[in-house]
Amino acid sequence: MTDGKTIEQLSEAEARQELARLAEVIAAANRAYHSLDAPEISDADYDALKRRNAAIEARFPQFKRADSPSEQVGGAVAEGFGEIRHEIRMLSLSNAFDEEEVAEFDNRVRSFLGMEAPITYVAEPKIDGLSLSLRYEGGVLVQAATRGDGEVGENVTENALTIADIPRRVEGAPAVMEVRGEVYMAHADFAALNARQAAAGAKVFANPRNAAAGSLRQLDAAITAARPLRFFAYAWGALSEPLASSQFAAIARLKALGFQTNPLTVLCDGPAALLAQYRRIEVMRATLGYDIDGVVYKVDDLSLQARLGFRATTPRWAIAHKFPAELAWTRLEAIDIQVGRTGALSPVARLQPVTVGGVVVSNATLHNEDYIAGRDSKGEAIRGGKDIRVGDWVQVYRAGDVIPKVADVDLARRPEGAVPYVFPHRCPECGSEAVREEGDSVRRCTGGLICPAQAVERLVHFVSRAAFDIEGLGRKQVEMFFADDLLPVKEPADIFTLAARDAANPLQKLRNREGFGEKSVANLWAAIEERRRIPLARLIFALGMRHVGEVAAQDLARHYLTWDALVAAVDLARPAALAHRAADEAELEERAAAMVEGRRARVKDARDRAVAALAVPEAAKAAWTELITGDGIGPVLALSLSDTLANPEERASIARLVAYLDVLPPEARATESPVAGLTVVFTGSLEKMTRAEAKARAEALGAKVAGSVSAKTDLLVAGPGAGSKAKDAERLGVKMIDEDEWLALIGDA
Repeated sequence: MTDGKTIEQLSEAEARQELARLAEVIAAANRAYHSLDAPEISDADYDALKRRNAAIEARFPQFKRADSPSEQVGGAVAEGFGEIRHEIRMLSLSNAFDEEEVAEFDNRVRSFLGMEAPITYVAEPKIDGLSLSLRYEGGVLVQAATRGDGEVGENVTENALTIADIPRRVEGAPAVMEVRGEVYMAHADFAALNARQAAAGAKVFANPRNAAAGSLRQLDAAITAARPLRFFAYAWGALSEPLASSQFAAIARLKALGFQTNPLTVLCDGPAALLAQYRRIEVMRATLGYDIDGVVYKVDDLSLQARLGFRATTPRWAIAHKFPAELAWTRLEAIDIQVGRTGALSPVARLQPVTVGGVVVSNATLHNEDYIAGRDSKGEAIRGGKDIRVGDWVQVYRAGDVIPKVADVDLARRPEGAVPYVFPHRCPECGSEAVREEGDSVRRCTGGLICPAQAVERLVHFVSRAAFDIEGLGRKQVEMFFADDLLPVKEPADIFTLAARDAANPLQKLRNREGFGEKSVANLWAAIEERRRIPLARLIFALGMRHVGEVAAQDLARHYLTWDALVAAVDLARPAALAHRAADEAELEERAAAMVEGRRARVKDARDRAVAALAVPEAAKAAWTELITGDGIGPVLALSLSDTLANPEERASIARLVAYLDVLPPEARATESPVAGLTVVFTGSLEKMTRAEAKARAEALGAKVAGSVSAKTDLLVAGPGAGSKAKDAERLGVKMIDEDEWLALIGDA
């Protein structure tokens, strides 16, 4: 035995023997602590073993082992993070917040699959950390990447190699294996880290999740190595061969390969069992020792997962059931109004700082003026009709553990003299009238482009990650340039003239101004230049049009392919858009009059008269119908799009922007399938797959699925009960096939 000897007493043979023993003991301690959740030694003893190992290696460097425990916490300094494109996208999860939404999730899954029998799910804690993807080739870890935007992540390989839970080498794994999971920090480790930070006069972290994320994203891997990071594996990306046939078995395989997996991962038959496990984990939450913010449910059968597929940003086969928001009481010190990019006046509660769910909260949303007044948008009482006043003691909660909100008021503690809050009817930024349209719960500034708050927020949105994502141009820089006299940026097009204007400026170059330098300015110009080539979907989203989100932007891009085609279609549809608005207004007027006169509303007649009065051309009707029948593109969104492009100032601003850009068409989802590029319509009853499954399969093969038959339709797949669509196809000469022919065509027969 050599473990009783001091380092100085060890011979060379004894040193080699001791290093072998320490490697085995420390590895066993790691397995016991992380895999088996049954530590065999104390943290102090574990640290002593690590220190002894390091001291022996320092004295006998020639005997340092390839599997040395010290290699698990070291790493070279990286000059900067490169980008890694995920072979398979890393998506987020949709959320459920109550039992009804969980039942709806189960119903959606079974409806999509056309199944009545119960489905087996996997339930696992939702770790509140930072997503990480680890790629192994030949059993060796070759790269690690953060999720990033889902398609491209940061290269944090050197940092990941310092995390003890992440094996550098695995035996018996597929030739190519991407393991995905969450980097997190335990409560005790987090408290100790913050204590060390405070003692050193350094930054303390708000919560373990922020600490973990900040630690993993250090350019110096030695800093990451000094931070107590851990890793749970729960998913995978690219694989050269399947891990298993089910989610649960695949997780067990990952554990057998040496990864840490969560011991609370269980199989559940149906939503009742899911909710029972949810309640069990919820009770244990405070004692787990690490942060979780809910429970994730996943369909267990991987073949069913494949059938269910994905939406634009989330899988259909999984959902995150969030815990109820955590509560705290504090004093409301003020109510401020913020103006958003669409002109919405949003009330914000300024609070006496209070800790909610481990985070210090000093601001919370108050939704809108109705919410402050104690009523909903229909005038019905909420919170028992209690209004919210400055000086009140209010209950604060964090919805989904993210956004702080005010939930309730303690009238017993209301101070004398507290007065009802009067919501402003003028914009606090530009003084323009703030109006509230019929049916809208939000009051909006009418200033438009003259309102500096709207202009700044739109610019901030324009450069955001999901939009143009211009490196080095964030909120701080946008606000600076917007107010700048030498290099003003008042609209998106101004961003792409910055470099030229700076070069022509004889007074003061940007590189000589505070906060900038030669390199940072050069990097900014390069980042702007790089974004002159932009995908159509990003351009549409970046414009910040009301109701047009990322998914809608992608749908519009896929349908119209070019910016000019989209603009032409919206212009053509404008008369029909105005007719639709007139019909909506006529319907509201008819309903109101009918209520006053005590008669039955003649809504259809009112709408028909309003539309007829405008004499909409047939071409405009067709263009409008095509616009609103696209996936996720309804009349409200289409009207917003039409209004934006019909506004002369908005149109001119967009035209100035587009002149500087090379707008790229969307990438085809598939190019070699027999239906790639075809417009397909499904009608009637499908017997071998549901309509939703058929649509998803067609789109995955590169087809565009339309909701109605037109001259642009290439193929109608008609099941039993096909009606008017089949007649339209016959009239237009569109090819019709049945479900079996469709399956044979796509190779699924």
